[in-house]
Amino acid sequence: MLEYKTVSKEAYSEFTEKRSRFIGYAKPVKTEDEAVAFINNIKSKHWDATHNVYAYTLRKGQIKRYSDDGEPQGTAGIPTLDVLLKSGVTDTVIVVTRYFGGILLGAGGLVRAYSHGASAALDAAKIITMQTCCVAEVCCGYSQYGKLNTMIINNGGTIDNTEFTDVVKISFHLTDKNIHKLEQQLADLTRGEREISITDEKFFEVT
Repeated sequence: MLEYKTVSKEAYSEFTEKRSRFIGYAKPVKTEDEAVAFINNIKSKHWDATHNVYAYTLRKGQIKRYSDDGEPQGTAGIPTLDVLLKSGVTDTVIVVTRYFGGILLGAGGLVRAYSHGASAALDAAKIITMQTCCVAEVCCGYSQYGKLNTMIINNGGTIDNTEFTDVVKISFHLTDKNIHKLEQQLADLTRGEREISITDEKFFEVT
């Protein structure tokens, strides 16, 4: 069973530090092209900002990128990337935009401000855990439907679709560690007449 952390949605958060305005953005992405497109979109939106610092990490290729965008080396891009790495989040891009307010923050102040901007953006975008699940379906009689539906849910499964014809076909997803337990319960319920058909394996959000 594989799992990873990412964010659930695009979101932003902003704050002011010694008259400098910081806006942190976070977004889930799957590819470097998606990450770069988002960065460019924020740069276009905030074309008049003093800095648009960014960082992103991707599972595919284990890619990690960052940019200080004109801030002193090591005070912006790396702290932003560190927030991603320490939180364990991947397939995520962060951009922290700064409008300079006329007061210098110093190296330590910049590190704290960009770290805070990145952390606030992640909080706003909501960190979630994605886990590999078996995508499966099973057919049963109408008399067995209620019990089987409850069994799937009680084993941590999620019902994706139900079709009612001469039989009931339930489509669902469930972690692989629980699918075997469900298979045994199904065998007991139907006296071995029905079997679960696993059609795919995908990542789903787990709670």
